[in-house]
Amino acid sequence: MSTPNSNDPNGFTPFGLHKNLMRGVRAAGYENPRPIQAESIPAILEGRDVLGLAQTGTGKTAAFALPVIHHIMNQTTRESRVLVLAPTRELANQIAEEFQTFSQYTDVTGMTIYGGVSMGNQISSLRRRPDVIVGCPGRVLDLMQQGHLKLNSLDTLILDEADHMFDMGFLPDIKKILSRLPKNRQNLLFSATMPKDIRHLATDLLSDPHVVELADKAPVSTIDHALYRIPEKRKRDLLHVILDRDDFDSAIIFTRTKHRAKRLADQLSKAGHRSAALQGNMSQSQRDRAMRGFRERTFDILVATDIAARGLDVEKVSHVINFDVPNTPEAYTHRIGRTGRSEREGIAFTFVTGEDIGWVRATERMIGSKIERRREEGFEPDQEARSSSRSKNGNGRSNGSRSGSSRSNGSRSNGSRSKPKNSSSRKSRGQSSSRSRR
Repeated sequence: MSTPNSNDPNGFTPFGLHKNLMRGVRAAGYENPRPIQAESIPAILEGRDVLGLAQTGTGKTAAFALPVIHHIMNQTTRESRVLVLAPTRELANQIAEEFQTFSQYTDVTGMTIYGGVSMGNQISSLRRRPDVIVGCPGRVLDLMQQGHLKLNSLDTLILDEADHMFDMGFLPDIKKILSRLPKNRQNLLFSATMPKDIRHLATDLLSDPHVVELADKAPVSTIDHALYRIPEKRKRDLLHVILDRDDFDSAIIFTRTKHRAKRLADQLSKAGHRSAALQGNMSQSQRDRAMRGFRERTFDILVATDIAARGLDVEKVSHVINFDVPNTPEAYTHRIGRTGRSEREGIAFTFVTGEDIGWVRATERMIGSKIERRREEGFEPDQEARSSSRSKNGNGRSNGSRSGSSRSNGSRSNGSRSKPKNSSSRKSRGQSSSRSRR
């Protein structure tokens, strides 16, 4: 372990990280550890298993990457020693990039493994025995079963965004991978939430873990989030109003389906916005191009399915807009967590129709507070859906009173902006066909 430099004011210095690793920390702009880092790094350096629970955007990757790189630098043999499992290709790439940034002044090497790209290139890279392998469970398991990925010298296993991997059905693959790994290893499990599957896996996987529990189901305080009650056919009109505001800089817009994401991105591009889609039907090169363009600001708008809801860290995303509500209440916090990251301020709006009232109630129960309602001049609540909801519930006051109590402080009175001619009728016809395809 390197000797801390008392003349170095960097807040990571007391951890005693290798001096070349500290160069990478400073190059990345890290000055003081975030809470998840401050509480996890010492335990990982001591070799303990760690269960880290923290909200998205709180610095979990650095919490495990820094001590792991430090350990690798103290090894004398060149073998693959660290396996990081992540739920999506985009997150795997992002984790690998952070490892590379921190280790840029070291000899530590790494690679990514996931489906949708050539297995041959990955097999060739594995022959060079990279120190760190970051991958998605499906392709990792394939390469292990074929004998191309050998982890006999594995020191550390990391599961990142573990709760999301279970949502995506990866638990059987993860169990098969675990059965093929050395028993004597350090296990690090990081997650934003703690569902029953996580608790069960944590009990089976971790040995006397150091538990860091900073997770909160409520969104971080830096995010100004609110709901807009809006008829389905007016969603795109309201979206254009928000995108035309002075406080807009860049946005991730979430839709429920892959087709809807592609179509909305195309519509926004035709309207003069620099937008791109990110959804599962795209090839890996297309997904990489969309993410790279969004990070480098070739695109200001990324229209995505929940493939972008977890872990992705793009600096200075000013807005998250849920064009469609998430499938689950838990996904709400993860989606809007794409803004307001690293203690920056962010804005998140969710468009809700009369059909979404049940989701709103469930989400408010989950986060423990009422989500603010806002109104935009010229956009009225969905009267038809409200009437339908009254008849179903037998209570005409509950849904209507919620919407009627909306505050006008979020409208900023941009409703006077002109809309394209006949846009409402065109969208109404297009939306109807979209519903029939869902």
